[in-house]
Amino acid sequence: MSKLVAVIYLSMDGVVEEPSWTAPFRTDDHGKFQAGQLARSRALVLGRKTYEGMSKAWSTMGDADEGAARLNHMPKYVASTTLKNPQWNAAVLKGNVAEAVAGLKGEPGRDLLVYGSGRLVNYFLEHHLIDELKLFLHPVVVGGGQRLFPDSGDSTTWTLAGTTTFDSGAIVLDYRPIAAAGSAPEAKARPPA
Repeated sequence: MSKLVAVIYLSMDGVVEEPSWTAPFRTDDHGKFQAGQLARSRALVLGRKTYEGMSKAWSTMGDADEGAARLNHMPKYVASTTLKNPQWNAAVLKGNVAEAVAGLKGEPGRDLLVYGSGRLVNYFLEHHLIDELKLFLHPVVVGGGQRLFPDSGDSTTWTLAGTTTFDSGAIVLDYRPIAAAGSAPEAKARPPA
């Protein structure tokens, strides 16, 4: 059985969109943290926009270092209704995305890793599929953009499993869901593409 682990870059005001604002806070320790996440993962699960941005950037790097090689060669599963011919070792999740990911979680092996993909993360939260939510908080107020949690979301409770701090002032808050009594995931519509 695999865990679904979401690592998402977040500004102090909750923005997740276009995370170029993270650049001033990247350090060697940041890279080691991300390399550790990749090493514990067997595949990426991405939304279409995150997939397109990452594939454009990473596929051109080749196998320059171990992290790039791992990222380029690992399987990717993309939630999209519009992506037709995925490249970069990717496949589009067909049918009900929640059921497809629950099926992937049921397979033996390392974690399934979600990078970015704010809307998809919210969809997975709605379906109680995320086992670890790692909020990579950066000490910057962006001022505008897509925020992680929508105003209309359901209330959920999480427990802090750990923190990782960086000299840059960034911090990872590592959360686990606290299951409500009698709650069970249910299949809902596909996430927006």
